[in-house]
Formats: sequence, C-alpha cells, structure tokens
Amino acid sequence: IVSIFQNKLVPEPKLEAVRENNVELVQDILKELSPIAHSSQAADELVRILKEPHFQSLLETHDSVASKNYETPPPSPCSFMDAALNNQPVPPDAVRMVGIRKVSGEHLGVTFRVENGELVIARILHGGMIDQQGLLHVGDIIKEVNGKEVGNDPKVLQEMLKEASGSVVLKILPSYQEPHTARQAFVKCHFDYDPSHDNLIPCKEAGLSFNSGDILQIFNQEDLNWWQACHIEGGSAGLIPSQLLEEKRKAFVKRDLELATAGPLCAGMGGKKKKRMMYLTTKNAEFDRHELKIYEEVAKVPPFRRKTLVLIGAQGVGRRSLKNKLMVSDSQRYGTTIPFTSRKPKVDERDGQMYSFMTRSEMECDIKNGRFLEHGEYDGNFYGTKISSIHEVMDTGKICILDVNPQALKVLRTSEFLPYVVFIEAPDYEVLKAMNRSAIELGVVTKQMTDSELKRTVDESERIKRAYGHYFDLCIINDGHEAAFRTLRSALEKLTTEQQWVPVNWVF
Repeated sequence: IVSIFQNKLVPEPKLEAVRENNVELVQDILKELSPIAHSSQAADELVRILKEPHFQSLLETHDSVASKNYETPPPSPCSFMDAALNNQPVPPDAVRMVGIRKVSGEHLGVTFRVENGELVIARILHGGMIDQQGLLHVGDIIKEVNGKEVGNDPKVLQEMLKEASGSVVLKILPSYQEPHTARQAFVKCHFDYDPSHDNLIPCKEAGLSFNSGDILQIFNQEDLNWWQACHIEGGSAGLIPSQLLEEKRKAFVKRDLELATAGPLCAGMGGKKKKRMMYLTTKNAEFDRHELKIYEEVAKVPPFRRKTLVLIGAQGVGRRSLKNKLMVSDSQRYGTTIPFTSRKPKVDERDGQMYSFMTRSEMECDIKNGRFLEHGEYDGNFYGTKISSIHEVMDTGKICILDVNPQALKVLRTSEFLPYVVFIEAPDYEVLKAMNRSAIELGVVTKQMTDSELKRTVDESERIKRAYGHYFDLCIINDGHEAAFRTLRSALEKLTTEQQWVPVNWVF
C-alpha cells in the first residue's frame, strides 16, 4: 500500500485567482450599498472598509498579479557600486499600477503639468473620483494609460482619460510627497465666472461656474493662480481663478489681438504688452483702486439683529420714504440720527428736533478729527452726520436707519456697526416717471421731476450698483412703494430667524 501511494503521489494543488477584476466588483458593491448606508450601521461600516486606500491598493495589486499585468524590474545599474549604498532602502513599488473604473465623458477631477518632459499630476480636485479613491497624489508621474505611453501633452492625456471607459489602468511613478491638510474657507464672490470662456484655465472641464453673490467653500489655495472650490449647496469641486490672478485680469486690459489667441496652460499675466486701466478719482468718484473686490471671506453665524440698517440709492429713488415708513411702522424698534449743521437756527426751530446746531468752527474741528461719518456744504453752511449720534441710537436698543452716500460704507461696514446694507434700485425710466406722476396726484410729493432728472436718477443708480454692489446684502427695485416696503420688512424679519453669512472679520 505504501509503495502504491509512493508511486501515485497526490499532485500539489495549483493556486489560481478566481477573478481578476475585483476592483470593478467592489465598485459595484459600493453602488448597491450606498442607498442603505445611512440607515444600516453594518452597511455603513462595510462601505468605509471597502473605501480604505490600503484595501483598494490590495485589490489592485491582486488584480494586477491575477492578470499577470506586471513586469520584472531590470537589474540595478548601480550593482557594481559600494555594497553599503546598495543596502539603502528602495521603495518596493517604485512603479505602481493603479486601476480605476469610469464611464466615457466622466471627468476624473485631476489636472496635469509638464515637468522635465513628463506628465505630472498638478492638482487633485477635492471630492472628485481620484480624491475619493486616494490612490493618486500630487506629483505622481503618469507613464502609461491602458498600456499606452502618454507622451508629454496634458491636453492629449486629458482627452485620453475623458474618452476612456470601463477599467482604466494607469502606470505611475509615485511622488512620495507627504499630504497635508489645506486650510478651508468660505468666500462670497463679487463677479461672474464661466470657465468655458476662460483661455487661461488649465482644463475647462475642471472649472467651476459661479455668479456674483454666490458663497463658495475653498478647499485648496496652494496654487498661485487656481483655487479649488465648490458651491455650499453641494456638487463637485472645481477650479476657480485665485484672488491674485483675477486682480491682474481686472487691473489690465488685453488688446484685441491678444484676446483672440489663448495663452499657455496655467499661464500668468506676463508676456505681452498690456494696456493699463486707470481708475478715475474725483470728489464724487464711484470707486477707488483699493476697493477692487474679487472674493470676500465670510462666516456663517446664528440669527442676530443688526445694529444699523443702511439704505443706499440714487437721489430721487425713494430711500427717505421707505425710511420714514419703516420708522412709523415700529418706532420702538427703529430710530435714526439727527443731522448737525453750522447754520443758525430759525425762529421756530429747537436744537435737537430737526437739526442739532453747532458753530462753524466746532464743525470744522470735528470734521478734521474724523468725528463725522459724512458731511457737505450747502449755501455756505456745513451739514453732516456725527458718528456719535449713531451710537446714541444703538445704545437705546434700536436699529439705527441711515440713508447715506455709498462712500460712507467704507466706515460703516464693520463689527462696530453690524450694518444690513440695502440698495434701493431705480426702476426703468418709464416706470420711474409714472411713479413720480402718481405721487404728485396723491399729494405725497409736490415737485415733478424733469426728464433729465429722471434719466440722471436711473443712470446714477446703475453707477452706484456697479461700483458698490459688493457691499450690498439686498437689492430692491423700487417699482412700487408698498411692494418695496413689504420686501424690506420681510428681509429684516428673516435676520432674526435665519443663519447669516457675514464678513469673517466681524466674527474673528
């Protein structure tokens, strides 16, 4: 019996992989688990395990071995060197195979740059497919895609990856850079942006569109020219111009010839001759150069009542009517300042009733010492609003309503005054004309505006909005006093019940 068994030894079983596409299998499992992960603790735990970078790497290595998709490294060219040098630790995965699964047209959330003639990962977009997998890192060199060499053109590689579908295998040289957590921030945008019209963006598909007034969450600001951000409502992260890049674009105007040709990828603003845009500054200047607003860092805070309500608008647009109507509607909640003047009181005037009276020398001294929010001279006399008078109203617990020139916002928009800034916008010329005629018939106003005055009001309203729009919390087109008043009052009520985005320097 022993000799029989010796002659007929049971052959050693040969171990073979059951399948070579486990990465795809896990992706399918994750899709099945996602709908129930929020309601099942076990499913949620399994999802986290399957998404672990180490587990994903293990699966990819298994699939590569199972499909025999590997190569024997060549002998070391330094084998003849000192043995002590050869004993230096060498990364075991100097060349890595990374497998991903995607559909055609899907963007991976990664951009590339050329470095020493090779394609290197320049940035990985937060929340994108590559970021979620955690298998690629900034600085990794891309050598092949599905066995094909990638060359040194980022556009060709982007197109190759975009059109690829199913299982995509990347051959990379890892960078071994230590990842670090970038500072995150929230910003309010003060301009519109469409990446499809931007010739400087390194990848249009990776760009993020937004409109003026949108709140974005910034994930990465390491690149001098391009930040990574997403809308607070959700969605994928994308590239947006950095503060520095957009300031350069706003401060310089390209010639028509330059606008017709796109610059190099991630190019700065240097190179060709530019025409500088000058900022006109007069005594009634609509903006100063240092008021160039691109992004404003903001913070979300619980509901609170503002200290001041600032109404901005062109002359004749109805600011004073709204202010008076609001004060009459709730005199316990709203108050306003009494203007100061250097003129002598009339016989029937009492100090502190309609005006507070000062001598001209007193006013000149206070103006020189910065005690006035704004001031002007009319018919040889000074008129103005004292900063202390605003504090007096706030100290009573009331919201101080101010209808001031927009230049005053530079002083008011601080944590000292916590203003809610509302722009009362002029309606179209014909609507404004009809409203003025109706107000005269009702006896609300006595003076009929001329056509030139009406046009001046509409034009001035547009100029103020262009120059100071980044300061406004709310814009109301005053095409009807009652509707405008209801909109204003409703917005003020919401401040006490809803969370608010405010400038970050109000909080920290």
